[in-house]
Amino acid sequence: MTESAPTRHRRSSSTRRLSDPKERRPETASLFSRAHGLATLSHEIRTPLNGVLGMANLLAETPLDETQRAYLNVLRTSGEHLLGLVNDVLDLAKLESGLIDLQQRPLVLEDLFQGVTELLATRAHEAGLDIAWALDRDAPTILADAGRLKQVLFNLAGNAVKMTAARGCGGGVLISGRVRPNGDRSVRLRLSVRDTGPGVPDEVAARLFEEFYQAEDGAAAGGAGLGLAIVRRIAAAMKAEIGVVNHRTDAQSYWGAEFWMEAEFDLAEPGVPAGQRRNGPLSGRTVAVISAAPVVREAALAQIRASGARAVLASGFEALDPCYDAVLVDPGARAPSRAVRPPKGVAAFVLLTAEGRDQIEPYKKAGYQGYLIKPLRRASIIARLHAVLGVRPDPEILAPIREDERGGRPEATSGLRILLAEDNAVNALLAKALLKRLGCVVTHAETGDGALAAATTETFDLVLMDVRMPGLDGMEVTRRLRAQGFASPIIAVTANAFEDDRAACLAAGMDEFLTKPIQPVALNALIAKFAQDH
Repeated sequence: MTESAPTRHRRSSSTRRLSDPKERRPETASLFSRAHGLATLSHEIRTPLNGVLGMANLLAETPLDETQRAYLNVLRTSGEHLLGLVNDVLDLAKLESGLIDLQQRPLVLEDLFQGVTELLATRAHEAGLDIAWALDRDAPTILADAGRLKQVLFNLAGNAVKMTAARGCGGGVLISGRVRPNGDRSVRLRLSVRDTGPGVPDEVAARLFEEFYQAEDGAAAGGAGLGLAIVRRIAAAMKAEIGVVNHRTDAQSYWGAEFWMEAEFDLAEPGVPAGQRRNGPLSGRTVAVISAAPVVREAALAQIRASGARAVLASGFEALDPCYDAVLVDPGARAPSRAVRPPKGVAAFVLLTAEGRDQIEPYKKAGYQGYLIKPLRRASIIARLHAVLGVRPDPEILAPIREDERGGRPEATSGLRILLAEDNAVNALLAKALLKRLGCVVTHAETGDGALAAATTETFDLVLMDVRMPGLDGMEVTRRLRAQGFASPIIAVTANAFEDDRAACLAAGMDEFLTKPIQPVALNALIAKFAQDH
């Protein structure tokens, strides 16, 4: 099947801005009012739903028999589908009302791809799927709306995970990007999401981007059929082209469907050529990859090449050349006790999921130099190899690299003093349980005024700030604290899950943004990240 014929738009460099609600035409004003009402209603729906899902996640980590765990999984899955539906309905209403403001700011593409992949990693791994990302070497910094591009990738990749898991196909999802020069001031960027699912028949592809349309597999997997419709509307605002390719027409293809979006973006630094080859931090090195999973190996090979090294696919340890500097080994579902021991003198690194951290020590005892967490981060590959090879990174080539917090180091968070500002009793109970499990010392404030008083009179390493609270809201508390010189990190915690909400929190002086229900992996990563700085 050929790519579906997209609607092509002539590019405009202007940014689509919001107009004053008072100046809107009556029909537009009505849509604006409806979107505002839906936003308020959805927050009230999400708050108790977040409590249900959060406590279900806590319950899942307690001893349960097989029947209890099956019931709990149904509860979590149903709740997640309902939460996704609420988010999609609200976002579609906002897009229909013209509430889309494309903020053109410098965007590092690697950060975008890595962030979306890691957001979906837990969902994919729980379904037995791999998820990874690959990006062209020397991809430039572009001017774009990071939030909307993230939403496009998240919706496309989330849909791919759902469809692939529903069919029980195994395999996984690969998020990739290709950049083509377009003169000295802009580039053509193609975002692509490939999966190992059932593919997309021609008669279905023509309707996939319509509101509330679902293919048979999509209906079975849950959802309302809004995710791709939202992608279409964002693509239209960006003057982008979108489409889908069915790879199942090729009997030899490993891939099922490929959803893509392509658009032109200005360079953040005009005159800097896209794809300009420079000596990478691993230049002159050779790194092998051993993996039976095409998603993992394609991403690993791409990230190694993007770092300047020669990447080699190997079938096993016996195929390694003595001149190779290191090897990355993906054991798949194989237990550490069944792992093949690497030959002496070989710098071997095992690839594990964040949920498989308990296997780190057994693999080290089996002779592995260390580990890398899937989905892979290029910076982590570079850091691990530099450490084992005794290379001191050149700051002119590679900026200082943060330790991968997903590996989990409880000692880094133990004893941290955390101020938790949260008025909802259930959400507070959930957050305190998660924080205390990390060894943090928690002080709880139930109102904005209480949070302001506590932060003014006591010392805290970090603040988790609910955005909506009685009296002073979280953003006003943050503004006052920053005005007083309060320097500790403040993380917004809110049921409002959209990019404009995130932007408002950052503008108020907050450092990060955590959506409810609080996911243990996301909370752990954020706390660990700030703990390293501390």
